[in-house]
Amino acid sequence: MISAADMAVSAAESTFVLPSINYYAIAPILILFGASVVSVLFESFLPRGARRPAQLVLVIGAIVAAFVVTIDLRGTRLVTGEGAVAVDGPTLLMWGALLIIGLLAAFLMAERTIDPLGDAFAPRASALPGSEDEQQFARRGFMQTEIWPFFLFALTGMLAFVAANDFLIMFVALEVMSLPLYLLAGMARRRRLLSQEAALKYFILGAFSSAFFLYGAALLYGYSGSVGFVGIADVLAAKPAEGTMVAVGIALVMVGLLFKVAAVPFHQWTPDVYQGAPTPVTAFMAATVKIAAFGALLRVLYVSVGGLRWDWTPMLWIIAGLTMVVGSIVAITQTDMKRMLAYSSVAQAGFILIGVVAASPQGLASSLFYLIAYAFTTIGTFTVVSMVRNSSGEATALSAWAGLGKRSPVVAAVFSLFLLSLAGIPLTSGFIGKFGVFAAGIEAGAAWLVIIGVIASVIAAFFYVRVIVLMYFTEPTEETASVVIPSTFTTIALTAATVMTIALGVFPQWLLDVIEQAGVFVR
Repeated sequence: MISAADMAVSAAESTFVLPSINYYAIAPILILFGASVVSVLFESFLPRGARRPAQLVLVIGAIVAAFVVTIDLRGTRLVTGEGAVAVDGPTLLMWGALLIIGLLAAFLMAERTIDPLGDAFAPRASALPGSEDEQQFARRGFMQTEIWPFFLFALTGMLAFVAANDFLIMFVALEVMSLPLYLLAGMARRRRLLSQEAALKYFILGAFSSAFFLYGAALLYGYSGSVGFVGIADVLAAKPAEGTMVAVGIALVMVGLLFKVAAVPFHQWTPDVYQGAPTPVTAFMAATVKIAAFGALLRVLYVSVGGLRWDWTPMLWIIAGLTMVVGSIVAITQTDMKRMLAYSSVAQAGFILIGVVAASPQGLASSLFYLIAYAFTTIGTFTVVSMVRNSSGEATALSAWAGLGKRSPVVAAVFSLFLLSLAGIPLTSGFIGKFGVFAAGIEAGAAWLVIIGVIASVIAAFFYVRVIVLMYFTEPTEETASVVIPSTFTTIALTAATVMTIALGVFPQWLLDVIEQAGVFVR
């Protein structure tokens, strides 16, 4: 028979204790999440004609408000939510970068001047491509304003992804980030079947990668009894790994994260999705997902399993080398601009992985600089791609770019700047980024990996210079496309990307100082 004292003790032990949460520290996430919910309500209750301006005001206002709070949080180093969320220098730096790049991507998605049919999105994603229903929707001026809730939810997930300090929150953030992107990839106004195919591939492969991530996290939880990164690190430090459970868990978690990074051999989705998705969505994915995925990867490797560096470093060595070489070589064979840039993105992921392999404060700092520099260059690159058009829409075939430098010398010059930055030519942000990760790799003893990176950079320079030669040293033909003058939205995005690509190449010290002040991950 249970006594009254035993019942009292049992009741006390089962009492639920509310977690301690510093709501202001996670305010940027909460602001975007609240805006996402309001955006859904706008779609439900506002008249159709009022939705687009209201959504634009909401999106821009929410991003600006979240950025202001992020600036106000500078210097914060804390773990909140019972250890589930870490707000530290790297987190705040990535939040700021994601919000700025997200704002520029929102400007691209709001563009309605470039395409004579309207924006880049189908008037109704549910209508069959080319059907009478779709033509009716287009004639009646329907717009896909549902993109804005998806956009806000994806950006919310990215902010939570880089701040997650345990596998549970990280998995939730991964899905909040990914699911809207799967839908956005299938909403292109033109080449709808290609867009829908891209969305389906992205969804299926993304579901597999999420399953790998979750299974790996389960194995690490089974070994340590904790889903928190610090808890796992403490258990691993207290007792050496017994058997293969930890190694397999780390490998499976890395598969899920390296899929988002687009590292070889988990990159197969990248060219199809980059080519099929609406170009503003491609720009958004290529720039922001790279920051979010690398931010999560760095935190997992440096905080959770940093004590097992010698176990996961050889694996990343191989993946980084393959990613650089495969991305650079396969890009040479591409005849479509967006697919070429997709494989370029794969190669860039390999270069950033050199900084990750370094597993040092210098490696963390160089990776963060590279991510930010690459994000601005990528936004600018795909902005130019969206402006080069012919009668069927975006002219992504390389043959359509022949002689573009003579027809539109300013746009061709800006695009050449972005390509030279991706190639790592001095006085561009790409050069400083590559120099940083290479220096970190050499300091960490990964000289052979750096040599592979230098060789891959030389290979990659070929296909970047090939496009420049095609634009400037080839006569225009009947296939040569023309450049459409964009609206203020796209002009702002292109100008910001151009200025940052030059500024980070000529005057990089200010960002390097900010990254140095950000420090390392909090435990």
